[in-house]
Amino acid sequence: MDRLQAMQAYVRVVEAGTFTKAADSLDLPKATVTRLIQTLETHLRTKLLNRTTRRVTVTPDGAAYYERAMRLLGDLEELEGSMNQARMTPRGRIRIDVPGVVGREMIIPHLPDFYAKYPDIQIEMGVSDRPVDLIGDNVDCVIRGGELTDQSLVARRIGEFRFITCATPEYLRRHGMPAHPRELGEAPHRMVGYFSARTGKIVGDSFRRGDEVVEVAGNHVLAVNDADAYLNAGLAHLGLVQVTCFMAGPLLKSGGLVRVLEDWDTDPVPVYVVYPPNRHLSSKLRVFVDWVVELIGREALGGVKMRCTAAT
Repeated sequence: MDRLQAMQAYVRVVEAGTFTKAADSLDLPKATVTRLIQTLETHLRTKLLNRTTRRVTVTPDGAAYYERAMRLLGDLEELEGSMNQARMTPRGRIRIDVPGVVGREMIIPHLPDFYAKYPDIQIEMGVSDRPVDLIGDNVDCVIRGGELTDQSLVARRIGEFRFITCATPEYLRRHGMPAHPRELGEAPHRMVGYFSARTGKIVGDSFRRGDEVVEVAGNHVLAVNDADAYLNAGLAHLGLVQVTCFMAGPLLKSGGLVRVLEDWDTDPVPVYVVYPPNRHLSSKLRVFVDWVVELIGREALGGVKMRCTAAT
């Protein structure tokens, strides 16, 4: 028995919750993973997993073995990294998931700079506004905006996104320039709605001016759950939109969008990088996260914010 491979397979089964998902993430046949776990249990003379038709759960002995195995595998990766100078030249595959607009508009355009520093890192990037199962899908980390609800995950706040309210010149020609946020909830004005892919609920729009706070439910004929679709709906003159500065900046400069309600602010949305619990933070993942932190800090709070201000 390859004890290291069996240990890796066991850890993946525990994290994924099923033999099928574990086998897919390891790129092994399910029968091989099953045989490795059975052989490991025989070798240890203890039952590690309780199996059902839908899911596996760990036994008390299995939970203890999992914790020790995670530490051993993490130590082994660090040892190998120190022997081949991985701290200086990290290498290998990382799997991440990011919101669609962040991936397309912020991360991907700057990846040549990342690869100039770390040419041996391979990135598998899920690009979607839909939530993912970090453990079941074997994702190393995700980047998400908004307050987090799953307290079992490990999160690091890395910045925030600020939003401005915009409309197309054609929309303003048809409906006029709003003077107060309360006008957005009634005719002739309307907003494009955005609903959460996780909860299905429409996200409300809030405005702040000094001590005055206005919550607007919005009068909308369309609601979507994707940031690109949301912006495109605004560009199709279907309503006002609240978009981040890094999305709005080029359109404000070109005249495709016009900022409205300029003396009203919106609450910033926190941005987090989120890890599965008990997941070892490898050197290759660490350098990527550090790079993203610097990128978001520069793009979301620095130069792009200035472009939004200068364009209005």
